[in-house]
Amino acid sequence: MLPCSPHHRRASTTIGYLYLLLFSVFATTSSACSNGNCQLLEACAAATDCGPGLYCGNCPVAGKTQPVCTRGQAIIPTSIVNGLPFNKYTWLVTHNSFSIVDAPPLPGVQRLTFYNQEDTVTNQLRNGVRGLMLDMYDFENDIWLCHSFRGQCYNFTAFQPAVNTLTEVEAFLSENPTEIVTIIIEDYVHTSKGLTTLFTKAGLDKYWFPVSKMPRKGEDWPTVTEMVQDNHRLIVFTSDASKEAQEGVAYQWKYMVENEAGDPGVKPGSCPKRKASKALNSKSASLFFQNYFPTYPVETEACKEHSTPLEAMVGTCFKAAGVMPNFLAVNFYMVWEFYLGKKNIPNDIQLAI
Repeated sequence: MLPCSPHHRRASTTIGYLYLLLFSVFATTSSACSNGNCQLLEACAAATDCGPGLYCGNCPVAGKTQPVCTRGQAIIPTSIVNGLPFNKYTWLVTHNSFSIVDAPPLPGVQRLTFYNQEDTVTNQLRNGVRGLMLDMYDFENDIWLCHSFRGQCYNFTAFQPAVNTLTEVEAFLSENPTEIVTIIIEDYVHTSKGLTTLFTKAGLDKYWFPVSKMPRKGEDWPTVTEMVQDNHRLIVFTSDASKEAQEGVAYQWKYMVENEAGDPGVKPGSCPKRKASKALNSKSASLFFQNYFPTYPVETEACKEHSTPLEAMVGTCFKAAGVMPNFLAVNFYMVWEFYLGKKNIPNDIQLAI
C-alpha cells in the first residue's frame, strides 16, 4: 500500500481509477437469467446467456468458479477526458499482439512457440487496445511476424506476413478517424528501407506521426486533439536505433523509459529498468512503458495475474518512475479478475497525470 501522504494518496487513487477506467470486473452474483438477457456481473452458464458486448467467464485459479457476464473491453481514456497531451493518458497494449492462440501454422509445419493473446488484432483494437507489440523479421523474401529467438525467424516460429496485420490496423484507423494507435517493433529487419516499404504497402504512411514532432527533452506531446486534426494517428517505435536516421522510424528508448519485461517485470516490490532504457525516473523522456507479463505465458493464470498483483506492480513502478504508465502491456488482455468493490467512478478522474 502506498503511504498516505497527499502525493501518494493521489497516486493510490489514480491506480484505482486506472483499473476502473480500463477494465470491467468479476464478482459473484446469484441472479438468474439466460438467452442473452444477462447483464454485467450476472451469473451465466454460456456465452449466449450474456447481453451484447459481454462474454461468460470466471477465474478458477483465483477461486472464482461461478461464471459471470463480463467485458474484455478497455474504456478509451479520451472518452472520459479528451484533449490532453498524448503522454497524459494510459493506453492498453498487447504483448506479442500477433501471437494468437489457434492462429494457423504454415502448411505442413507444427508451430513451436508460446502464445500471448486470444483474439485477433482487429478485435483487440475494437476492444480498446491502443498499442501493439510486434516482432518483425526478414523471412521468405518478405517481412514476417514471428515469435522466435536469436534474431532469426523459422517456419515453426512464423505467424504471417506483417503486412496482413498492418492492413488490419489501417482498416481500424480508417473506420475510426479519432483513434490513435501505437506500434512498438522488436526489430530484426535488415532489408534496406524494409519498414518504410512495409508501412507504405499497408497504407499506413498517411497516418504517420513524424519523428521531427516527437518531444526529445521530456516535454509534453501534442494533444490528442491536435494529433487527430493533423491525422498523425499512428506512432511507430523500433528497437533498432539505426532506423531513425535511415527510415524515419523513432528509436524507442530515445522517447520513452521502460521497465524490464518478463519475470523481472512482475516480481513484487521491484521495478527494474530495461537494459536499453534510461533510468525510469529520467526527465528526458516523456513516455513510460510498463511491461506486466511473465516470461512464460499461461492463459489460465492470467486472470489471477491481472488482479491484486497488477495493482501492486503499478504502484511499485509509480514509485520508481514518478509517473503512471503511458503504456501498460499485458498477455491475454481479455482476462481480468480485478475487483475493487467500488460502485461509482468519481468525477475527478486522473489518468496518467
